[in-house]
Amino acid sequence: MNSPLASNPLPPPHSFRSVFPVLALCWLAVFFDGMDVNIYGAVMPHMLEDKGLGLTPAMAGTIGSWTTFGMLIGALTAGNLTDWLGRRLMLVSSVTLFSTGSAICALAEGIGLFGFGRFVSGLGLGGLMPLCLAMVMEFAPPRRAALTTGLLMTSYHAGGMAATGLGLSLAPAAGWRWVFWAGVLPAVIAVPLLLALLPESPGVLLARGRRAEADTVADRYGLPRPTAVAAPAAGAAGRLAAVRALFRPESRWATPLLWLASFCGLLLVYGVSTWLPQMMRAEGYGLSSSVSFLMVINAGGIVGLLLAGRIADRFGAVRVSAIWFVLTAAGALLLRAHLPLGVTYAVVAVTGVWLFSAQVMVYATTNTVYRDSERAAGLGWVTGVGRTGAVVGPWLIGALAANGNQSWGFTTFALAGLIGAVAIALVPLSRRIGSAGVPPAGAVAATDGASASEA
Repeated sequence: MNSPLASNPLPPPHSFRSVFPVLALCWLAVFFDGMDVNIYGAVMPHMLEDKGLGLTPAMAGTIGSWTTFGMLIGALTAGNLTDWLGRRLMLVSSVTLFSTGSAICALAEGIGLFGFGRFVSGLGLGGLMPLCLAMVMEFAPPRRAALTTGLLMTSYHAGGMAATGLGLSLAPAAGWRWVFWAGVLPAVIAVPLLLALLPESPGVLLARGRRAEADTVADRYGLPRPTAVAAPAAGAAGRLAAVRALFRPESRWATPLLWLASFCGLLLVYGVSTWLPQMMRAEGYGLSSSVSFLMVINAGGIVGLLLAGRIADRFGAVRVSAIWFVLTAAGALLLRAHLPLGVTYAVVAVTGVWLFSAQVMVYATTNTVYRDSERAAGLGWVTGVGRTGAVVGPWLIGALAANGNQSWGFTTFALAGLIGAVAIALVPLSRRIGSAGVPPAGAVAATDGASASEA
């Protein structure tokens, strides 16, 4: 009599505990992402002093943009490759690729090969972040998407702190090349764990026609079984249809605003990660202090993400993102003044609290703007278009540095913060304007879809 229950046990409740293995593995992958992105900024002052390498401030900014240009290509191509490989193998491929790029940088004897290594790293880094975000949002417990996204992104800043620690300890003693050799560790540590323990996305499995496997994974982790509407579009035609859906009346104005906010946010994130130590050194701070500012701002980033996720779950990601962007602008303007060292550390820390989580809350906002069937495409394009800001940021600050105008970089960051705040703050108004033009029947359907995505 008990055999039916034994053969068909009830799935576990959908909670943080049930999906912890997936969240932990994504956290580890993004940790190494953050370490790789921040390694360059952590060792740049040492590389500029290496006369044999021949790195100049202008070339340093260009190489930073090569990295983020690779990330742009990686982000925009990851979707089509995911149709072929699935999210699990794409994550493994991404980690392997940016570890390979780090090895090339460690071996490079000249700027050309070093820049190629950073471009290869960028290809892997660009695909990893949107994949991990999509996985985490799919597996997140109900009504905890913003908190879960914030928890995931703490790993990026923990990785940034690890990179800074390597820059402070390993680079002076053994040389900057050994810091890049440390960037090969993800292939040794993370790849075996991802292959052995990470499940495939139930939505991706369903989109590929593997219904039984999709249901099995969903039941194992306490997720609701995926439906056709929740499955991401596959193939070129399906992906084009998904992009067109981002411009349906209810979201046609919200979509470009999200893209603009993401552009500003990623200009800040990658501009600061690449240039903060060198900018602070140009302001007269010592080498060790200048590099340690990168650790401090990432520590502030962890605190900010833990705060922002909880606050956004209560008051909304849009409101939190807009306020955080404004506070980032204020912090950037304060850093332009040469303050006492202790005060500067405090300003850098609180600026980190706002800067990084402002961008993460842009990602969290996409969860409420788009319907289930549009969410993966919406997040992919918000991330991908935002990568252009990641390309512009390091290049622009490098151009300013080449002309001896590093201090204008802080003003650039402040302007980016203010524009990002305006863009994200207008998203709710743009949705109301779009919905007002929809016929009554369509408006009812749109309301049902929005309710489902927020449930």
